[in-house]
Amino acid sequence: MKVLLFSSLYPSSVRPIHGIFVETRLRELLKTGEVHAKVVAPVPWFPLRAQLFGEYAQFAATPSFEQRNGIDVHHPRYLLLPKVGMNMAPWTMARAALPTLQRLQREGFDFDLIDAHYYYPDGVAAAIIARRMGKPFVVTARGTDLNLIPKYAYPRARILETAAQAGASIGVCRALAETLERLGADPDKLHTLRNGVDLERFAPEPRDAARQRLGLPVHGRLMLSVGHLIDRKGHFIAIDALALLPAEVSLAIAGTGPDRQALEKRAEQLGLRHRVRFVGVVPQAELKWWYSAADVLALCSSREGWANVLLEALACGTPVIATDIWGTPEVVSTPEAGVLMRERSGVALAEAWIRLLMAYPTREATRAHAEQFSWDSTTKGQLELFRSLL
Repeated sequence: MKVLLFSSLYPSSVRPIHGIFVETRLRELLKTGEVHAKVVAPVPWFPLRAQLFGEYAQFAATPSFEQRNGIDVHHPRYLLLPKVGMNMAPWTMARAALPTLQRLQREGFDFDLIDAHYYYPDGVAAAIIARRMGKPFVVTARGTDLNLIPKYAYPRARILETAAQAGASIGVCRALAETLERLGADPDKLHTLRNGVDLERFAPEPRDAARQRLGLPVHGRLMLSVGHLIDRKGHFIAIDALALLPAEVSLAIAGTGPDRQALEKRAEQLGLRHRVRFVGVVPQAELKWWYSAADVLALCSSREGWANVLLEALACGTPVIATDIWGTPEVVSTPEAGVLMRERSGVALAEAWIRLLMAYPTREATRAHAEQFSWDSTTKGQLELFRSLL
């Protein structure tokens, strides 16, 4: 079976952790030996690579073609205009990608099916391409594409047209599939295939050894917050909570983004700068040491479809405190996994910290909870779904 994965949400040599969960799902599928795949991951066009342009400079620096983990990845450029970009993006994305797809066909990769990720604009663009090339396709919803973008009338209409045309729609949690149904999609075409966790890559390491490796104090409590440094991820809530917790508790924030200076200033204003450590981007291979070093992972996001950091921490034996949103209750479903915050605030996070430490689970129990989220069932579900469409 030849599968063309289509999504702008795919990592590259320039943005190696961007959409890493899309790449991971594909790699797990390829392990079966039943699928041959190539990736087309469109990137917005931008002419300048100077660092002062931030993410746009990364777009410019992305190669047009590369191989990642033995997978061919093509990055055609599409036009993303200010203000009107949201409405035009599916069309410009599809138009930019078509020559690459047609060339792949001429070179012998006549794919059987398009596997698109992120409903808007990527899924809508995939629908345009599928009509043009006469191919079946599926779309996987991943979070913001359904819990925010459908608030706008034009994208919502295109999403529903795409759901009607698609062979199937996949939600990475039940909440997303239910949201698409409430929007008006055919329930018979909706499937839930959760992201799994790599139980070999993410495994518990001795806490003291992990802290020594990372240059952290062996004694005291450590809260970890992982994610892009933007408001939606809620790192500021973890800082606010730290002000309400004992002095022995410190906070490590892993990630980079535009809010770093504001977060540093907040910690300074609260007199917590010596208790907050900004560690920057941590490669996937190194994340297990941070999870293992922490007593708790805090995820304070306002929006998450299916947060992979939760599964990664649990697989390392570290319980979590998280906001009660979307797919998160499907992960944090037992005391062994951790607790959900009653609201998205520093006070609620501090309260949850105390509740968790009063009945702190063993690392073995937390790891056992994570083991039910292996990739096996998702990979099997994908194969069955793809076969049924072909």
